[in-house]
Amino acid sequence: MPEDILSLFEADCAADVGRAFVAVASEYMLQTRSRGGRVSTLHTPAGLAARFDEPLPQGSRPVEAIIRRLRSEVISDSNHLYHPHYVGHQVSAPLPIAVWMEAVTAALNQSAAVFEMSPVGTVIEHRVVSWMCELAGFGAEHGAGGTLTTGGTEATFTALLAARAAAVPDAWANGVGSDPPLLLCGEHTHYAVTRAAGELGIGMRNVVPIRSRGYTMDPDALRQAIDSLVHGGGRRIMAVIATAGSTPTGSFDDIAAIATLCEPHGIWLHIDGAHGAAALLSSKHRYRLDGIERAKSVALDPHKMMLMPLQAGMLLMRHEHELQGAFTQRAPYIFHGPDGERTWDQGTRSFLCSRRVDAFKLWVALQRYGADGLGEIYDRLCDIARYMWGAVEDRPDFEPLHEPECNILCFRYLGDGSLGDDALDQLNRDLRDRYNRSGEGWITGTTLDGRRVLRVTIMNPRTSTTDVDDILSGLATIGSGMIKEFS
Repeated sequence: MPEDILSLFEADCAADVGRAFVAVASEYMLQTRSRGGRVSTLHTPAGLAARFDEPLPQGSRPVEAIIRRLRSEVISDSNHLYHPHYVGHQVSAPLPIAVWMEAVTAALNQSAAVFEMSPVGTVIEHRVVSWMCELAGFGAEHGAGGTLTTGGTEATFTALLAARAAAVPDAWANGVGSDPPLLLCGEHTHYAVTRAAGELGIGMRNVVPIRSRGYTMDPDALRQAIDSLVHGGGRRIMAVIATAGSTPTGSFDDIAAIATLCEPHGIWLHIDGAHGAAALLSSKHRYRLDGIERAKSVALDPHKMMLMPLQAGMLLMRHEHELQGAFTQRAPYIFHGPDGERTWDQGTRSFLCSRRVDAFKLWVALQRYGADGLGEIYDRLCDIARYMWGAVEDRPDFEPLHEPECNILCFRYLGDGSLGDDALDQLNRDLRDRYNRSGEGWITGTTLDGRRVLRVTIMNPRTSTTDVDDILSGLATIGSGMIKEFS
């Protein structure tokens, strides 16, 4: 390494350099608290691309110059999730303590595939997973365990890989064959399920959607499907996937009823709780997960309702050996445990080899806030969504589409009532875009029952009832000015 580059390397180890970067993050957190400034960028993708259209840097630049660019060109036009008027996608305003831990995690740069590459990180991951298994009712006496993942998509994929190993034991070596088993899931299930079906060789055509009742899986429809497929068609069902906190509406399937239908047939029950399984921490909302202890596997994303920085997913298994059985490859250059014996190495239970120790930030957050504190944050986010539902109900120019079960609410702008459904669809689509471009706030949208609707997700503890009122007023002001365009 050339001497001048080595000098830069050593200089960048100084606390002053670290403080400069921390200052950028801290300033951003504090500035957004004041509710001033834009919530997101006004620029188009092409406009932002032009800003960064520059030759590859060949020489070094001062840290001060990089910090200036971060402030003026990166922070300024990013989505400001800490702003109380950001109520968009399911990405959190992360807990500051977990943000600061990210720098320590990156500095340690442990690879959490095997114990010898991340001794403390491996042990902490096992401990954090064990805590969450206990909350889910997966006791250690039953051999519960699991793994951290990049998110719910990987967690569900890994769970279904374990389910495939149980249903088609030779699939790892020979594939699923010409008669693949079926996956059953609700019609509002996250696309991670159909994606996994394609990735696992099951095929999307072998995913059977079960109709909904009130945006949750209808147990009667599931019963009919199981009877028809198993008894009438002689088909194998690899797994049923229930949802705890669906992406469109935040709705919770009736886990206990679904488990009762699966158990007599020995069907693997997986819970996609990427969003809502954090209710395990809540004394007010834990009941929505009744029956979760009867599932084989549960996906949970701490980077959603537990407010971890991206990325932090988790897979909980009632029987850990079924997860380890999903991965049957040997790699003596990295895995050294005796055959058939449980090891500390998480790489034997994980889709990834290079694995960041995301357990560090989760462990630090639990040390700082405690499980009760994180549960209180969950409750607050849900309470604000429920306040918004009531505020929408009280206004004649808006219509709620459902009563929120967590922190997600879908609603529709009606205006003065003069527009038909088709015009309202286009109005709601355009209203969302114009409101976001205004910089006053940021929301999402979706389609429910064939209608275009507005959608909010409360992911920031700073968002208050006053902010909700401001968001609705801002939407109504812009929407009322658009009515004539659609008449």
